[in-house]
Amino acid sequence: MKNALLSGIIIGVLSGIWMFAMHSLGVTPSTDKVAPVEYFSFLIPAIGLYFGIRSYRAQDCKGKMGFLEALIQSFKILIVGGIIAVFGAILYISYISAGNNIRDFSGRIFGALLVGVLLAFGVSLLFHNKSNKVD
Repeated sequence: MKNALLSGIIIGVLSGIWMFAMHSLGVTPSTDKVAPVEYFSFLIPAIGLYFGIRSYRAQDCKGKMGFLEALIQSFKILIVGGIIAVFGAILYISYISAGNNIRDFSGRIFGALLVGVLLAFGVSLLFHNKSNKVD
């Protein structure tokens, strides 16, 4: 669980920093259009999951990990990161954007959830190496 906490905290803090950096660049979620620079935000959970699962397989599983084990660890990482990112989003909506665009912002958070689930499946497929034989 230590690995999931560390990787999740890194993803959550970087996602929070990304929200505030986007605001300082002038990109706000108040429009229906998505700015091209916003698409790069998927790199935060992708890189965090990659290194988190790789570290988990090397240290805790001694190099052998099944798909389901990797998927569960990915979800643990994403839950921790998501809680921190949503807390950052609440701070952003409350203090920076004055609460006037919560619908647009919640749509982006839901999109991030879908991207996170897809990334969890991809990283789990990438790092599983223990086959579960059915005899």
